[in-house]
Amino acid sequence: MSPPDAPLDDALAETPRPFPAPPPAAFPPPSAPPSPRIQDLPSEERPREKMLRHGPHSLSDPELLALFFRTGIPGLSAIDIGRVLLKKYGSLTALSRIPACEIQKQKGLGPAKALDLLAAFELGKRLARTAAAHQRLDTPQSIADLLGPEMRAEPLEVLKIVLLTTRGTLIAVEEVSRGGLAETIAHPREILRAAIMHAAYGFILVHNHPSGDPSPSSADLTMTRRIREAAATMQIHFLDHVILGFPTEDRPSGYHSFRETGLL
Repeated sequence: MSPPDAPLDDALAETPRPFPAPPPAAFPPPSAPPSPRIQDLPSEERPREKMLRHGPHSLSDPELLALFFRTGIPGLSAIDIGRVLLKKYGSLTALSRIPACEIQKQKGLGPAKALDLLAAFELGKRLARTAAAHQRLDTPQSIADLLGPEMRAEPLEVLKIVLLTTRGTLIAVEEVSRGGLAETIAHPREILRAAIMHAAYGFILVHNHPSGDPSPSSADLTMTRRIREAAATMQIHFLDHVILGFPTEDRPSGYHSFRETGLL
């Protein structure tokens, strides 16, 4: 006789059963605490009060930007928005190159705040030019002081001519051409026309390299040679050609002077 069937409960007991899934959490995991608002900071850490006590030089770049933004949004103070912009673009110089239509896309900003910021950058450029314009412009460094702040902020390659009196003082600065990211093209007649119209004793060419490296390219060398020959024919003094880049440890001046290097 065959053995009786095993009880159903025993057969089920021998079958492995998966562990039930844990129930969903009743609450979401805690998020990072929101950044404190400027008005919630201690008085000595608020940008306006800090500037009043210690001067504008005591403020960090994000704190200076916060003074233009004035207010933040939930979760981001005005200082935080400044930090986000600097992290995104890398520096104040790079930020000054960005058009208002792009800046206003940043969360917490808009057209009004973007235009306020660009106006501040423009004031800085004009102030730098005004301060340098009353000096003798007879060295590459004086030219860098005059045009460096505005031309280093240019995203494109721009060629300008600095027109000078016999004493080396400024008559005018004119933009000759504006090119692409790699180069700008200028014909000698465009440059000499500006010098003749202003009855300038001499002129200095200035252009920027958006890459930051002021080393002259072969196109720069060719253009300089052509303009030197044309200026000699017209008996106008071609005093220098200065290329503006960014200061580095190897080249702290941040510029290349054709006159200083014997190429002019």
